[in-house]
Amino acid sequence: MKKLSIQDLCLTGVFAAIIIVLGQLNIPMPYGVPMTLQTFIIPFSGIVLGAKRGALATLIYIILGAVGLPVFAGFTGGMSIVFGPTGGFILSFPVMAWLAGKAAEKENILWMFAGLTMGTLLNFLCGMLMFSLITSSSFATAFLACVLPFIPTAIIKIILSGALGRSIKKLLIKGKLV
Repeated sequence: MKKLSIQDLCLTGVFAAIIIVLGQLNIPMPYGVPMTLQTFIIPFSGIVLGAKRGALATLIYIILGAVGLPVFAGFTGGMSIVFGPTGGFILSFPVMAWLAGKAAEKENILWMFAGLTMGTLLNFLCGMLMFSLITSSSFATAFLACVLPFIPTAIIKIILSGALGRSIKKLLIKGKLV
C-alpha cells in the first residue's frame, strides 16, 4: 500500500474537521434522526480525496466521536451514539465515502452519480436497519423516520457533491488549492 504523504495527511485531517463542523449544522426531526450536511460532505470527501483518503477522513471522524468527543450532530459523542438509533448512518459513512471516491476515479459522470446514489442508498439502509433494531420498530416505521423525509435533500446533496466534488478535485490536481 502506498504511504500517505504529508499533504495526504493534512487534507485528510482537514476533511475530518469539515465533517465535524458540517455535522453540527442539523435540523432535528420528529423521530430523532437529524437532517445534517454530513451526507453531503462525506461523499464529497470521497470524490475530492479519493476512495481511501475519503474513507480515512470519515473513520477519523467516527473514532473521535466514539471516544467521546462531541463531534456528532448536536455536539454529541460516545459509543452510545455510534451504537444508538442513528448509529447505522454513522457506521456506513466510510463506505459511503469509499463508494463515491471509487466511482469518481472512473472519470465518468454517470459512474460517479451511480456511486453517489449507491452510497446514499447504503446509508439509508444501514440507518434504517439500526434504527429499527435499536428502537424495536417495524421497517415501515424506520423507513418513515429514516428515509422518506430525507429523499428530497438526498437528491440535492448527490447532485451538489458530485458537481462540486469534481470541480474541487480538478483544482487540487492542477495545484490551484494547495
